[in-house]
Amino acid sequence: MDLAKVERVYTSYARIYDQIFGKVFNEGRESAIRNLNVQPDGRILEVGIGTGLALPMYPRHCQIVGIDFSEGMLDKAKQRAAEHRMDHVELHRMDAAVMEFSDDSFDTVVAAYVVTAVPDYRKVVSEMIRVCRPGGRIIMLNHFSNDNKVIAAIEKVISPFTKHLGWRTDLALKTVLEGTPLHVARKQNVNPLQLWALVECVNEKNVNGKTHINGVKNGNGAAAYAHINGTHLSEHASGQALV
Repeated sequence: MDLAKVERVYTSYARIYDQIFGKVFNEGRESAIRNLNVQPDGRILEVGIGTGLALPMYPRHCQIVGIDFSEGMLDKAKQRAAEHRMDHVELHRMDAAVMEFSDDSFDTVVAAYVVTAVPDYRKVVSEMIRVCRPGGRIIMLNHFSNDNKVIAAIEKVISPFTKHLGWRTDLALKTVLEGTPLHVARKQNVNPLQLWALVECVNEKNVNGKTHINGVKNGNGAAAYAHINGTHLSEHASGQALV
């Protein structure tokens, strides 16, 4: 999937997205936002804001910034924000793989149904880590490949076809987290048939003075680690940045 194709696909979905996907994926959105426990004036970034379905769910005492690359989707989100008079919301057209924000700009980053719908999930995850403050939360709501080997094999076979629809089905959560400073604090299955996962991660970059970004070694040569359900997986990085 290239970025231009993704933009075309999701802009074509803009008019019908709420009717087709709104109710189906609503449980996941509500679960993600209900447990945020946002502090007053907390800054939240939603990556892939889409038509802004989640915007009315956020508390008004925080600052919400939403980005999307699809102009059609973003127009719908702007209409929704205007209708609800959301003065605490900012919306920008932006490539999630090259965000125009400073490091550590947000307390929480939310990415709903995004990681498997972008051309390079590594760049997007790396950018989410960069713009989220140390100790902040990164919440991913997504379908990840099944732990069952038979189902995972089927997902791998159909993935080339679903890419034409705007997403892939063969990406595993372990693969997404490997080599990052993200520690899984909570994982919950949501939506119909429990086929989607709500994954809340703590951003442990710069812990003990060490910088960990997508498996890149820190300055003193120590290896970066992936933290998956409390298990430390050593990742001997190549030393090359992924973004």
